[in-house]
Amino acid sequence: MPFLVVLIVAVVVVVLVMRAAAAPGRPGGGVRSPRPPRLRPKPPTRPIAPDDDPEFLRELERRARRDDGSPA
Repeated sequence: MPFLVVLIVAVVVVVLVMRAAAAPGRPGGGVRSPRPPRLRPKPPTRPIAPDDDPEFLRELERRARRDDGSPA
């Protein structure tokens, strides 16, 4: 029986300490509302591989037209 009383008192003390430490000055102690996610600017898109790069493809086409027509 004394163990049960000690357990109840310990739980009440822990709850009161957690409420007091959670957010001083806020009514009800409290759980903070989550922050909205930060919006990060997207990095400029650029080609990942040479065959995704339009400038590279134009250069290949220009070289192919300038070449004598034999395969590279």
